[in-house]
Amino acid sequence: MKSTMRLTAMAALLAGSVAIPAHADDITVTVVNGHPPVFLWVKHLTETFIPTVNEALEGSGHTITWSEAYGGTLAAVGGELEAIEDGLAEVGVVPTVFEPTALPLQNVTYFTPFGTSDPQIVISAIDKLHQDIPGMIESWESYNAEYLGGGFALDNYLMMTNFPVDSIDDLQGRKIGAPGPAVNWLEGTGAVGVAGNLTTYYNDIQTGVFDGAIVFPTAAAPAKLQEVAPHVLITNFGAQYAGSLVANKDWYDAQPEEVQNALRAGAAAYTDAYIAEQNARVEAALKQMEDGGATITELSDEERAKWAAALPQIADVWAKNADGQGLAGSEVLEAYIGQLKDAGVSLARDWSQR
Repeated sequence: MKSTMRLTAMAALLAGSVAIPAHADDITVTVVNGHPPVFLWVKHLTETFIPTVNEALEGSGHTITWSEAYGGTLAAVGGELEAIEDGLAEVGVVPTVFEPTALPLQNVTYFTPFGTSDPQIVISAIDKLHQDIPGMIESWESYNAEYLGGGFALDNYLMMTNFPVDSIDDLQGRKIGAPGPAVNWLEGTGAVGVAGNLTTYYNDIQTGVFDGAIVFPTAAAPAKLQEVAPHVLITNFGAQYAGSLVANKDWYDAQPEEVQNALRAGAAAYTDAYIAEQNARVEAALKQMEDGGATITELSDEERAKWAAALPQIADVWAKNADGQGLAGSEVLEAYIGQLKDAGVSLARDWSQR
């Protein structure tokens, strides 16, 4: 970790703001996420998580004064885990999709594409993995983080490009931006996958760095990506688990039980509200893109099967790599695919068949 962050965290500790029991009536809490509030997973921190925690604390003798640090004001996208670990923020939404090395187990969905398009199924499955497999919780604890439950999943991923795509053959030599491990979805297609994120896609496509990007509708529409990538292909990559609500563990452990319970109640309400608004927004987002000049097409079942079959065994490689680090990679993979099957999901490819 950077020495400056360590010094800042130490200063905060000495000042009594990190791991000292909060017996006073008022507790100061900083909430962090690197994205701006235009994105739903940030919006519902303000609109749902914080109000729910406040309501849960009514009559307990404890109140919280909140400081909301979004859009890079405290941590850039992908820097949230470090900010939580070092005590620069007490609570945050950590986008696990940008932590494939630090939190590989939480990224299992990104190594099993073409699964379910239902974010609720994905969130429920990952939350159950946290309950059933100790290694999931231990992953957070190794970074001084306390998993509060729930989190957020992104709606069914698609691809937006500045050229028409009818099959994977049209991707040959094209540069496609993708978030973190989603770059793997382009292996074997002839495309060149480049790591990127929503904060840079517009400019990257506009300036020719990328020819397109793998995104999801509810974020692509407000980002106006259809202006630079008007060809929208519904590939049905599936919904993906992308982030968790966590707290700095030292700080959390020092809080009264009422505060701990309130934080978990806030996390549960946050997840429910996020899913409800996300579902309502998907169709509206597609219409907004179409009204903005986008041409929307859907990949045929044959081409989807062809794409899934063209990918190397990315799930097996991921699981064995995690196993080699002493993590429960294979156990998580088998359990996740099993939960999708139990939920009645029709898989374009069974990634547990290794």
